[in-house]
Amino acid sequence: MNFFAILNILILLILLSVLFYMQKKHISFSKRVFTGLGLGVLFGAILQLFYEPSSEVITVTNDWFGLVGSGYVKLLQMIVMPLVFISIVAAFTKLEKSANLGKISGLVIGTLLITTAISAGIGIAATAGFDLKAIDVNAGDAEILRGQQLEETLGEVQSTTVPQKILSFLPANPFQDLTGARPTSTIAVVIFAAFVGVAFLGIRRKNPEQAAFFQKIVEALHTVVMRIVTLVLRLTPYGILALMAKTVAGSNFDAIVKLGKFVIASYVALIAMFIVHLIILAVMGLSPKQYLKKVWPVLTFAFTSRTSAGTMPLNIEAQKNKLGVPESIANFSASFGVSIGQNGCAGIYPAMLAVMIAPTQGINPLSPSFIATLIIVVMISSFGVAGVGGGATFATLIVLSTLNLPVALAGVLISVEPLIDMGRTALNVSGSMVSGVVTSKTLGELDTKQYHSNEVDTAENIA
Repeated sequence: MNFFAILNILILLILLSVLFYMQKKHISFSKRVFTGLGLGVLFGAILQLFYEPSSEVITVTNDWFGLVGSGYVKLLQMIVMPLVFISIVAAFTKLEKSANLGKISGLVIGTLLITTAISAGIGIAATAGFDLKAIDVNAGDAEILRGQQLEETLGEVQSTTVPQKILSFLPANPFQDLTGARPTSTIAVVIFAAFVGVAFLGIRRKNPEQAAFFQKIVEALHTVVMRIVTLVLRLTPYGILALMAKTVAGSNFDAIVKLGKFVIASYVALIAMFIVHLIILAVMGLSPKQYLKKVWPVLTFAFTSRTSAGTMPLNIEAQKNKLGVPESIANFSASFGVSIGQNGCAGIYPAMLAVMIAPTQGINPLSPSFIATLIIVVMISSFGVAGVGGGATFATLIVLSTLNLPVALAGVLISVEPLIDMGRTALNVSGSMVSGVVTSKTLGELDTKQYHSNEVDTAENIA
């Protein structure tokens, strides 16, 4: 192995030991996450000064960095399906009245879809406002390769009809879907868990003793899964340090600068949609300031980890213990938010790309008919979006293929994908939490006293 690669690995180990020392000194989780983020960016930037992103040293270095960074992501992926399944089933066992099931599900899903439609509209406006066009972006070798990969993936998506796509949501083999084998596995697991929950409600009416026994099993499993989640989340500062160092060291900053206009437009749209979330809460008679204070640690984690599903434990904890949302509703909104109506990945991003690519096919992206069609397609395609990586790509492929737009041009954004994905993920999680708060307030089950209290140490309760 190259001497300089070994040196880089040793430096990473030293930085990881700094985070371990901070943990031993009981420094707060949020501070450790931000420290990991800062050290990762700084270390990656230093590597950029000494080596080319495509150099052998960086290639070998990043390969070893992946043991920590990619290993952390794999552990997050490991817990996603068990967490989604047990959270949904546990939500059913905590329902006091089965009649509330339809109202809760309808309000949560409805809020997620409506906010996704709004986010698509904001994405369209941002793209038009910044005059973004895919044809104006110069594609390098990496971008061309990415475009070819998207076209290959598109072949699988296009080969299925709309009825077949809907059928793909159903869990023909729930055990296979629990492995995350399919792009739609997450929503399939949600559906399977819902069937288990509905069956439980039926048994509770006819055989309360058996239902009580099953409920104890579910509570025990939920406790074990949440403990596993806690163990994984404690690795977050280390994983983020390695991921950011790898991302920054291997990034082509010249390409990022060329796409700076798209990055700025994306974050303008993301921030605008986040403001919409705050406006929705204000209209409901709730303090946007209190919401922001209490969910900030959760959004920070989502931003740095880039995983909506991995943020589920913090999401549920914040809703339940900080925002005054009943646990059953918090479980529903967090679980549905992983696979339905993600405002960032399934709303803003596909809409922006569709508007950018449409002119290459002689389509006026600002015509009322195109905008209406795009928003409807975005809402429908937001079902089944994966919560850990690849969700935005999957949603974009469905949107572009449905509108008969070429997908290869979407590959030109590969160099800024990680940077934008951070903001998208944070917005996804915020949309999920807002849906839980809106549902609780609408049903009169929100603990407003708890919502307006001044407790804010959300992240410390779980990691």
